[in-house]
Amino acid sequence: MKIVVLGVGNTLLEDEGIGVRAVEELQQRYVLPPEVQVIDGGTAGMELLESLEDLDKLIIIDCVRVGQPPATVIRRIDDEVPNFFRMKISPHQIGISDVLAALTLRERFPKHLALIGIQPKSLECGIELTPEIAATMPQVLAMAVEELRNFGVTVVEK
Repeated sequence: MKIVVLGVGNTLLEDEGIGVRAVEELQQRYVLPPEVQVIDGGTAGMELLESLEDLDKLIIIDCVRVGQPPATVIRRIDDEVPNFFRMKISPHQIGISDVLAALTLRERFPKHLALIGIQPKSLECGIELTPEIAATMPQVLAMAVEELRNFGVTVVEK
């Protein structure tokens, strides 16, 4: 079984870095089995392609604009995820959309896909998350752990 938890975002633009910060926190707080790979995808796009081929499950954690109040956390699964990214315009989201499209064309798309998205408060220059977005971290981590456990993965808190 091959599973990837992918955190994407720009850690130099405040809340844009929530995905990267979340996967860092996930690795610090939980023991994950060898079949689970955690990737800091930063703002990478097609460079991620090989790492995401032929997965049983891909969980993406990202800052997303969904027209909701800041700190709103959303979950999308399977076919909802590529459709969601096709409608978004931030640079790394276009990259993720392209990666998902390339995986489809190469017939190497993940069997299961989940997106955990967080509506940002600020995308100004800065390396810290805003307090409102930082406060979503427990919920974001709980959702990621739930996705893993629902797939039969044993996740243990350190």
